[in-house]
Amino acid sequence: MTEPTRIFHNPRCSKSRQTLELLTERGIEPEIIRYLETPPTEQELKDILNALDLRPRELMRTKEKEYKEQGLNSPDLSDEQLIAAMVATPKLIERPIVIANGKAALGRPPENVLSIL
Repeated sequence: MTEPTRIFHNPRCSKSRQTLELLTERGIEPEIIRYLETPPTEQELKDILNALDLRPRELMRTKEKEYKEQGLNSPDLSDEQLIAAMVATPKLIERPIVIANGKAALGRPPENVLSIL
């Protein structure tokens, strides 16, 4: 049995809403993970980063005040430290992320997710 399509979703984000709409228009009813309420574990985030082929900083919302307040712009921070910061402060995770068919895509722009469906 295949894994269900999942979306790490923030309903207040227009790109996240557009990506969810794009999925449902195609008859896909994804498992919706409101990651601000239920953040991924460190291992889940590592798996997502691997699937996206991104480094942790590339998945971070660097314009959030928490990014600066926590000193996350320091080049001395390890990937592990950046991942721990995203788990502790999920607002720092770029959104939306869609997982489907063993692959992942960042919905920026929303059409990016079509490549994994």
